[in-house]
Amino acid sequence: MVVELFFAVAFSAVPLTLYIPPIRSLNLFVETMEMIWKESRAQAERMYPRLRYAYSRILSRFDSATEG
Repeated sequence: MVVELFFAVAFSAVPLTLYIPPIRSLNLFVETMEMIWKESRAQAERMYPRLRYAYSRILSRFDSATEG
């Protein structure tokens, strides 16, 4: 019974190893994610003041609409 359980667990875990990429492609993946992070961070830093200003304008419109 223990042997059957061992084989059942072992053979059910084998497909999960297919989702783990090999190390040589993992380095490329990490490098690509770092590049995307740097580019998106630069865009977000430029866009953040504009979004904050637009958000405050929208909130002020809703506030003035509910007062009167």
